[in-house]
Amino acid sequence: MGKQERTKKSSKKEIQKAVFEKLSEALAGYKADLKEKKFNAHLKKASKLFAADIAKAAAKQTGKAKKLKKKPTTTKPVEATEAPALS
Repeated sequence: MGKQERTKKSSKKEIQKAVFEKLSEALAGYKADLKEKKFNAHLKKASKLFAADIAKAAAKQTGKAKKLKKKPTTTKPVEATEAPALS
C-alpha cells in the first residue's frame, strides 16, 4: 500500500493572517479616513471572524472534525394502567 499524500492543514491563525493581509490591501484606500490603530483593530476582528468560518468550511469539506451529536435517549411513555372502577 502506498503512502497517502497529505495536504497541510491550515490553522486558524495562518488563515487569519492571510485574510488580514488581503483585507488590508483591498481596503487600503479607507485607511486614510480612519486612524491606523482603529483600522487595524477592525481588520483584525473581521479577519478573525472570516478565518473561523473558513476553517469550519475547510474541515467540513475534508470530512474531518465532524462532531457527533449525542442522540437524546428516547424513553417510552409509561402507559397508564386502568384503575378498577369503584362502584
